[in-house]
Amino acid sequence: MKKSSVSRRSFMGGTAAALGYMGLNPRVDVSAKEFSLDEFRRSSQEFDFDSYARLSSNENAWAPSEAVLDAVTASFKYANRYGDPGEDINAAIAERDGVDRNMVMTTPGSGALLRVVGTTFLGPNKKVVGVEPTYSSVYRHASGLKADVIALALNADATQNIQAMIDTTRKNYRDVGLVYLVNPNNPTGISVDSSDVQKLLDGIPDDVPVLIDEAYHHFVQNPNYETAIPHVLEGRPVIVARTFSKIYGMAAIRLGYGIASPEMIEKMRPHQTGNVSVLARWGGVAALKDRASEETFLKDTLDLRNKTMGELQGMGHRILPSDTNFFFVYTGRPVAELQEAFRKKGVLVGRPFPPMLDYLRVSIGTAEEMARFMVAWKEIMPAVAADSL
Repeated sequence: MKKSSVSRRSFMGGTAAALGYMGLNPRVDVSAKEFSLDEFRRSSQEFDFDSYARLSSNENAWAPSEAVLDAVTASFKYANRYGDPGEDINAAIAERDGVDRNMVMTTPGSGALLRVVGTTFLGPNKKVVGVEPTYSSVYRHASGLKADVIALALNADATQNIQAMIDTTRKNYRDVGLVYLVNPNNPTGISVDSSDVQKLLDGIPDDVPVLIDEAYHHFVQNPNYETAIPHVLEGRPVIVARTFSKIYGMAAIRLGYGIASPEMIEKMRPHQTGNVSVLARWGGVAALKDRASEETFLKDTLDLRNKTMGELQGMGHRILPSDTNFFFVYTGRPVAELQEAFRKKGVLVGRPFPPMLDYLRVSIGTAEEMARFMVAWKEIMPAVAADSL
């Protein structure tokens, strides 16, 4: 990779300040915040913000690649303009994903795309069908739209209950506005086999819109997994959601997108709010071109995930299979208590996810952060005898 004209650390600090000044900071999911601002100010008496091992939000711990930082730096000269001569991010995404440009909708973060989908297909007397726990942004938005949420229990092995989703959708067919599948699921980390996605689409009425959130698509190693984009190309009413916040490390820059048929894109467009910034567009195109950095981030993440999971399993702890940049480990203790215990040791971990309140979600950080996590874990959690599992 080419030497950047600006260091990644100094860039991220400066960019964070600039984005905050311009009001471009990401819209925070209140229910997903680990601590309130007041709580953080109190905790900062023990640890400076940057000194925490931040394993709570499924971020890319290494920040964007140097190619992305160079592109974003170059784009700043147009930060005072509404338009620029710059990069066509929609075309770049279309080329990467093998679709036409008019099948792409870009938004400032994938959360904005999920809200567009919800606003388009939900409302009073409409229902969304999915599972729990999962990434619940769509459910919260549905509630705000006066729609009903049918959140089904997971299977005993924490996989998503596809048959229950089919049965529930068919039973409530007249009222179902949207079926929602997160693949791989968050917080469990478990992916859905392509045969089960096919089963779901074949099992429900063919005019029911299906939103498939593939935020963690790049991390999947399951040989039976496939992206749902081919189902879009078949003409099914499927919307595939993706984000640049994970593998590309652009969470604060805010770039997400959806892939759907041109007809569905046009149906959603009146509900689209907010523009993708020049920083995001230029950075996004650079990220898609920088395959070498993408592969490096992926390898480092998977190596550290597998190493940490192996250590915990060696101590007797039960962990769900993961196809993501995080894992979900059984603790036998209320996660809300563990959050505080880890925070006091300078490690931020995931929030509670009802109803699995004794499972802890741990994001993958740098090697140093994961080492700090393991030290804290051994001080907080005892080893478990194999015969007690």
